[in-house]
Amino acid sequence: MKSRIQQLNNWLDSLRDKRYIQRINLTSLVLWNLFIIITVTLLLGTTFVGAAGAGYFVSLVEGEPEYTEAQMKEEVYNYEETSEVYFANDVYLGELPSILERREVELENVSNYVQAALISTEDEYFYEHNGIVPKAIMRATFQEFVDTGMQTGGSTLTQQIVKNQMLSSEVSFDRKAREMMIAMRLENYLDKDDILEAYLNIVPFGRNAGGTQIAGIQAAANGIFDVEASELNLPQSAFIAGIPQNPFSYTPFDGNGDLKEDLTAGLSRMNTVLYRMVDAGMITVEEYEEARDYDIVSDFTDSAPRNSFERYPYITNELERRAIPILRDYFLEKDGVDLSEYESEERESIRSDYYARAETQLRLGGYRIHSTINKDIYDAMEEAVENGNLFGPNSNDGSSSKSVPLCKIMKRGPF
Repeated sequence: MKSRIQQLNNWLDSLRDKRYIQRINLTSLVLWNLFIIITVTLLLGTTFVGAAGAGYFVSLVEGEPEYTEAQMKEEVYNYEETSEVYFANDVYLGELPSILERREVELENVSNYVQAALISTEDEYFYEHNGIVPKAIMRATFQEFVDTGMQTGGSTLTQQIVKNQMLSSEVSFDRKAREMMIAMRLENYLDKDDILEAYLNIVPFGRNAGGTQIAGIQAAANGIFDVEASELNLPQSAFIAGIPQNPFSYTPFDGNGDLKEDLTAGLSRMNTVLYRMVDAGMITVEEYEEARDYDIVSDFTDSAPRNSFERYPYITNELERRAIPILRDYFLEKDGVDLSEYESEERESIRSDYYARAETQLRLGGYRIHSTINKDIYDAMEEAVENGNLFGPNSNDGSSSKSVPLCKIMKRGPF
């Protein structure tokens, strides 16, 4: 009997074990099927969202003109530049005044610190991407959507060039989509050094010590520190590289050219740039600490480049007056306009339109206006005019009279 009972117990135990195993197998099977369903759902959802996003992107850029390489380069390099005036023998006279000061410079003449600072701060994947960084765009979009208060930006240097030179500053998905498409295309036409050079000549840097708006690294180096772009040291480079994110908050000068009383924003931004440089391995910790403790305020210049109207107003006026018709005729010839084919009234209208165009371009086109005026002779004439003792008495009553600036009247004559 005992043996029978033991066999029964063993059989029951065996049955219980089988049922337990079956329950385990059943649970595993349910979990596995659930995992498969969730995975497939996520893949389908991702595919659907991706397809919808791609379709939306295509709809936004549909109809966008397909720029040729020549057209794209013309747009990129079509930026305003300060024009200069010269005495005879290429002796520098000054700049034509304009609302924006810019001087073009080649990349090889820009400090390596500036290049490293800009890449570390504005586009850390510059040498790796093909115009856009999807991860950065998604991060910036998420920050904008949830309003985190911290914006890291999603635009590459290439995208910023496209926005500044080829598109408006409109804030919309349509403009952003076109910006991304054109940026990827631009990367096919320009190499990385060309893009970096273009960016350095295009980007705004706030104001100089004269209160004039400045753009381009050369004008920034001259107008903020009174040095050449190639001479910028590490802290100076970090300060300037931080300005483009918010030019008029970070620039050290106000609209009158006076040094701001509160420079906290600009100095804090400089430290951020230095930190990103050391974090990216562009500089060492020792260089970072030395630059962070550098007295950058003492390097700010207290003088700005003077324009030619301030120094030689009469010469500048006359040279500009004579240069405009020359530039107008050049534009007419370049556009293939033959005025003899038009009636008198229409001819004058066309000539007037081209004159206005030449007048604007002369100050913003980066022209070099050369004259045959000898500087030493002209300065000697100016000195003579200011010396009243060189002029005789008034012929009517014999009393001394104020000297007449004879040479200034003669400036209307041949040059």
